[in-house]
Amino acid sequence: YCGYNLLRDPRYNKGLAFTEKERETHYLRGLLPPAVTSQELQERKIMHNIRQYQLPLQRYMAMMDLQEGNERLFYKLLIDNVEELLPIVYTPTVGEACQKYGSIFSRPQGLYISLKEKGKILEVLKNWPERSIQVIVVTDGERILGLGDLGCQGMGIPVGKLSLYTALGGVRPSACLPITLDVGTNNEELLNDEFYIGLRQRRVTGQEYADFLHEFMAAVKQNYGEKVLIQFEDFANHNAFDLLARYGTTHLVFNDDIQGTASVVLAGLVAALKLVGGTLAEHTYLFLGAGEAGTGIAELIALEMSRQTKTPIDECRKKIWLVDSKGLIVSTRKESLQHFKKPWAHEHEHVGNLLDAVNAIKPTVLIGTSGKGQTFTQEVVEAISSFNEMPIILALSNPTSQAECTAEQAYTWSKGRAVFATGSPFDPVEYNGKTHVPGQANNAYIFPGFGLGVVMSGAIRVHDDMLLAASEALAQQVTQENFDKGLIYPPFSNIRKISAHIAANVAARAYELGLASRRPRPKDLVKYAESCMYSPIYRNYR
Repeated sequence: YCGYNLLRDPRYNKGLAFTEKERETHYLRGLLPPAVTSQELQERKIMHNIRQYQLPLQRYMAMMDLQEGNERLFYKLLIDNVEELLPIVYTPTVGEACQKYGSIFSRPQGLYISLKEKGKILEVLKNWPERSIQVIVVTDGERILGLGDLGCQGMGIPVGKLSLYTALGGVRPSACLPITLDVGTNNEELLNDEFYIGLRQRRVTGQEYADFLHEFMAAVKQNYGEKVLIQFEDFANHNAFDLLARYGTTHLVFNDDIQGTASVVLAGLVAALKLVGGTLAEHTYLFLGAGEAGTGIAELIALEMSRQTKTPIDECRKKIWLVDSKGLIVSTRKESLQHFKKPWAHEHEHVGNLLDAVNAIKPTVLIGTSGKGQTFTQEVVEAISSFNEMPIILALSNPTSQAECTAEQAYTWSKGRAVFATGSPFDPVEYNGKTHVPGQANNAYIFPGFGLGVVMSGAIRVHDDMLLAASEALAQQVTQENFDKGLIYPPFSNIRKISAHIAANVAARAYELGLASRRPRPKDLVKYAESCMYSPIYRNYR
């Protein structure tokens, strides 16, 4: 591998960081200007250039160009500037990138498997150049963030997620495979857009959809074996729950919207109790939104409560109430509810809206997973603050425009008493002379470390206890110094250390459950996790 091709391969290219000796040995003389620079200097230059851009989307495109040109420099940049660049390569900017993916699209990243490939999916997988894949992130683009059906343009999400698997969790880039399943789109705007890159047809549903997914899941297992982690991403509710139930017993599958979100929120709640007091079971929870995220979080809270108190899970569920578009979910509505909402239908008279539900249930914890902005109104926040010294308020919907309330609103309306976190990043807020730093309940805390733990233990199935293990590990990483600022999540600047602890805890649980296949079990799992992590530092070529 030498000369011109070496500079064109993002995995090996180092740009001006090739040494004199390497330039001699690998036929690079004259193909580069004479200066020899360090990776640090390259990093400073690129960060300087990226900061010149006014628009987040331009920064996103600059990062994607870098990933296509020099992989190690891209990951070094992302790791060293994670707090600044995470909102660019992930929520919220990645959402805008998906909306405009057709017009900014230059080179394909990942695999596009469309209905045209039906019957040939295994052959398509074999076209991917890498043989040993550890993590696949797959979407069908039907429910991208709070943005809806983006069809084939949803590819930005698996690409972004996997760059975080590498940067934050240390999974090798070559072991990651982003996939978009194109089964059509119901988005009229895209169907009429001359730059749309997907199939121009309506989504297939029912049996045809199920068969296509079944062929895909079988092909993945046949091609990559039992131990490849398949993460479902941004599927619509009705499919997401079915797919998890159908393949959870036969494949290593994980749904970040249901399970990752639940795990990161539970970690925040466990940490918040150190500020507010009480155990999980002593609190009362009210959700606005009863989709994948809401019911997923509710179920994991109930599971952890049940584990702590040794009470049946049905009893624990009674502490948790959900409000959907039709009001409080109560037992009189049971007949008409989708199956994943049924466990949350408790005895209570009909309550039509969130404000009345807050006054009726008197929750200590209010969680928003509705995907609708500005739904935690001043009346709602003032109501929950009236019967709680320190109300826990989590406004989790993404992107920023869809947040149930802003950080400023939460702190102002609760007179600075709320323990507050959001799904998208918000700046610190000053109220009455005190600076409040809102935490970010970002799935990027959980899934990279979770994935590393699964991969390094050789787990063959995902068990709910492994999600609880991830939550516990994350909550333990919040320091007193963080609590003093009102934070219930640790800063992202330590994310690789945090991920190593999460991976170790997840792996330990996999060994305890008998689901790990890597033998013998490493003695020190944290050290082992750190040793497994990909490093973006340049290699020396002989």
